[in-house]
Amino acid sequence: MQGLHLTADLYDCRCAGPLLTDSALLRDTLLSAVHASGLTGVAQLFHEFAPGSGVTGVVLLAESHVAVHTWPERDAVTLDVYVCNYSADNTAKAHALFDTLAAAFAAARSEVHSLPRGKQPASGAQN
Repeated sequence: MQGLHLTADLYDCRCAGPLLTDSALLRDTLLSAVHASGLTGVAQLFHEFAPGSGVTGVVLLAESHVAVHTWPERDAVTLDVYVCNYSADNTAKAHALFDTLAAAFAAARSEVHSLPRGKQPASGAQN
């Protein structure tokens, strides 16, 4: 269960407007980034809210997931990439996926977090 969880709140996104409102374009962007990173997409679900409103998209990965939520009225996006390191160290692939998607949204400002997941507690430590 060890892995890496990367999240970002992206503000003042300067990407082409349709990326924030068009579920098909967002899907193509996510799937292309997943493929380019060397990760394995196994399922997907995208929901476009009212026309011109935001989109929520999730791609399930053999290694875990990537999720994006857009707020075009605020030029904002939340990005969530979680990649497990069960059978291999996928850290570099997680960063590649995350960096590709963050660049696609071209945010002027961002708040990024990196959380190692599933660390083994020290001997005798309580969960």
